[in-house]
This record gives sequence, structure tokens and C-alpha cells, in this order.
Amino acid sequence: MKATLKKHLFLILIMNFVGIYAFSQDTLHVKNVEAILYTGTGKNQPLVVGLGGSEGGNAWASSHWQKTREEFLAKGYAFLAIGYFGCEGAPKILDRIAIDDVYGAIAIAKTSKKINATKIAVIGGSRGADLALLLGSYYKDISLVVGMSSSHAVFPGHTQEFATSCWTFKGKELAFIPVNEEAVPFLMKRDLHGTFKAMLKDTVAEQKALINVENINGPILLLSATKDEVIPAVEMGNKMMLKLKSKNFKYPHEHVIYEGSHAEPTKHFDKIFSFLATNFTKNDR
Repeated sequence: MKATLKKHLFLILIMNFVGIYAFSQDTLHVKNVEAILYTGTGKNQPLVVGLGGSEGGNAWASSHWQKTREEFLAKGYAFLAIGYFGCEGAPKILDRIAIDDVYGAIAIAKTSKKINATKIAVIGGSRGADLALLLGSYYKDISLVVGMSSSHAVFPGHTQEFATSCWTFKGKELAFIPVNEEAVPFLMKRDLHGTFKAMLKDTVAEQKALINVENINGPILLLSATKDEVIPAVEMGNKMMLKLKSKNFKYPHEHVIYEGSHAEPTKHFDKIFSFLATNFTKNDR
């Protein structure tokens, strides 16, 4: 795949215990997504892909995540921030998002001479965690996945009718767990946790909508919280771990559970950096 990179080169100077680092930023031209690639000055940089959640926009390109993003860069990783809805050039809402289009940004980033195309980690939070797991399950060149507050299955897109899937692949909607009658009262009260719990009682639909995490071609780290007000993340994460065990998954996989809310896992990048160092770049450093 040919890449047309619109270069917006600039220097970002940051100080830490190692010294001063210079980074560059490139906007990638990709169908239906906004993608910004941040790289250091070195060659053969492992690529970390960041995906935001249902807040929309390109979360990892925002000032809110700048400090964490630059920490990845300071540690020698290149960083690709992808916005897949609610930003320029992308769909307006989280509905029938083409996984292929999101991967298109990764494929273009891989063509950079600075990137080690054999080292690609995808990190996502909330709906972005679901997308990270789906990308890993479909594309074998993704070598590690981190999901913060992840779902184990596909759910409806964020339309008024909830009649379509969040995701598509090769033009087809992925099977999803529908909003059933039992879930409606919770939804009306805006009790998202109760809504998802009720939807999961449709075990037939759940089985059809499961994310095939066992197809991921590398280590998996899941971070969940006990008081998640949006989804039953601990239960969902445990289901994925059980599935990996039943499938004799050969790569390291870990589910770390914290006390806290839906956002709690995003406060523990120390664990993510440690997991990457052990399972992603150990032999490169």
C-alpha cells in the first residue's frame, strides 16, 4: 500500500533522566480515519497504536494524552494516534466502523523507514479496547494487544435504534448482541452497566458476537476495574482469559483487576510499559 505522507515536521523537546529527545509528527492520508504518526530520530522503532473510546475524536493526539504519548516516544517507541469516528475525515458516530479502514492507517505507518514493521502493538480503551482486540484477531502482523476496560464481544452501534453493529469487516457487519426487552428499562435510566448485564442474558447472541481473541498473534494484556459503571469489564475479561485457556493460547496473557471505575485502567501505564518491555521489546533492548 502506497503512503502519501503530508509532512508536518516539528521538534518537540522534552527532558527526562536520559536527556533531550527530538520527535517528528506526520499526518497520514487514510480513508475514513484521522491518523497521526509520531516518531523519534532512530531507526527500527517498534510501533504502538493508540485507540480512544466512545468519546470520539483522536484521543491520543489530544493534549490530555500528550504526556503519556511522549513517554512512549522517550522509551523508543513510535506512536500512531488513530481517530476512527468524530473527527475530520472519519464517520460522525460510532456505527459500522470499518476495521479495514483503521488497519489501513497501520499499514501506511508500517511503510515508514523508521518503523520496525515486525513490532506492532495496539492499545485501546473502552470501545477502543474492543477495536484493538478485533484488529489483533484479524491481522496477523499485530504482535501485541492491550485492552483497558474491554468487552469480550461486539455490541450495537451508537445509533438511536441500536439496530446495527459497531463494526464491519470487508463490507459486512459483525454479529452483535442486541438490546433486548430486559435491557430497555436500564437503558431508559441511563444505567449502562445494567443495560449490558441484561443484554448478556441473551447467551445465543453472545456466542455469535464473541471476539476471537484466540486468533491474536501475540501477547494480550487486559486491565479491568471492579466498579466499572459502564460494562461488567471484570466478568468480560475473565471470559476472555477462560477462552484463551480452553484454546491453549500459546502467548503470554494477563488480566489485571483494579479497584475503581471504568477509567481506572487508564491510570496504570506503569503496568503497560512493564508488559511491553517483557513481551514486546525485551530482545531488542
